[in-house]
Amino acid sequence: MNVRTYGIKDVADRFHIEQSALRYYEDSGLLPGVERNASGRRVYTDWHIDRLGTILCFKQAGMTIDELQRFFAYENGERENIDAMVDLLEHRHQEIIKQEQALHDAHQQVLRKLHFFKGIRQSYVDGTPKPDWSLYAGQNYLQ
Repeated sequence: MNVRTYGIKDVADRFHIEQSALRYYEDSGLLPGVERNASGRRVYTDWHIDRLGTILCFKQAGMTIDELQRFFAYENGERENIDAMVDLLEHRHQEIIKQEQALHDAHQQVLRKLHFFKGIRQSYVDGTPKPDWSLYAGQNYLQ
């Protein structure tokens, strides 16, 4: 059975990351087992592709490098570390909920300002008085 392999440029391009990020993940132990071919170039496998997908997903979810290292260490000793692994993921889940709320609140404020300034723009076109912010401040534009 032939194992499909990829070069560093292919992997970096596939995930839209810098090659230096791949090297950093290797150096930090997050992406272990990267071998070299006869000319000394890195050789990645589908296992690395899957692992990198997980790394980038968890980073997008706000995990730090330390948390990622702990997660993968826990995964390697899953049976004895299952509680710690679940705790780590539960903590991240709760943090994502907080981030979602903060993003929702920020989105709401952006929409209020957008509607307010569109109203101002329209007042310039119509020659009417500018709207008052109080008309927009309490509005819910995300329904």
